[in-house]
Amino acid sequence: ESKVARNFFGGETTSYASFDPATELGVQDPIGFWDPLGLSADKDQATFKRRRAVEIKHGRIAMYATMGYIVPEYFKFPGYLSPSLGLKFSDVPNGLAALSKIPVLGGAQIIAFCGLIETTGFFQASSTTDGRGPREGQFSMKDSTEADEPGNYGVGFPNFLGKVEDPEARKSKLAAELANGRLAMMA
Repeated sequence: ESKVARNFFGGETTSYASFDPATELGVQDPIGFWDPLGLSADKDQATFKRRRAVEIKHGRIAMYATMGYIVPEYFKFPGYLSPSLGLKFSDVPNGLAALSKIPVLGGAQIIAFCGLIETTGFFQASSTTDGRGPREGQFSMKDSTEADEPGNYGVGFPNFLGKVEDPEARKSKLAAELANGRLAMMA
């Protein structure tokens, strides 16, 4: 007997076509498909897409954080981080020690910006409901990309130079983004 996943509308079957997460992008050599906790055992496409959108988002954040950890070793902005406090960029140490030098209001700005991105979705496509109810309202995490292609906000790659139209090149770049994001999350 097959397991029915997220059947919100009654009946014996799910509204999703046959879905196999082992065939999705991100299954890469040498490990192949790896799901030690069995999170995709129910083969629910909506849940998989939701988790993939979250994986891509956190991978991107981790890649930016990794760059933010490496770049200050080689380059510091000229001038003042906080002119009112007389704090220069060159006075800020590298790594986690930098957190102790950030002015309180600067830290509050960073937290407020992250909260804004998290609660508004920043780049929004169409509304995401697909049977789970809308994620609208104050302080709701929104990621409207999971209904189509998780993580694709339609603005191109982070350099904003444009979109990759060739399907094979796109598949290769998306696989690289997943692999690099996973590596950065472990770093």
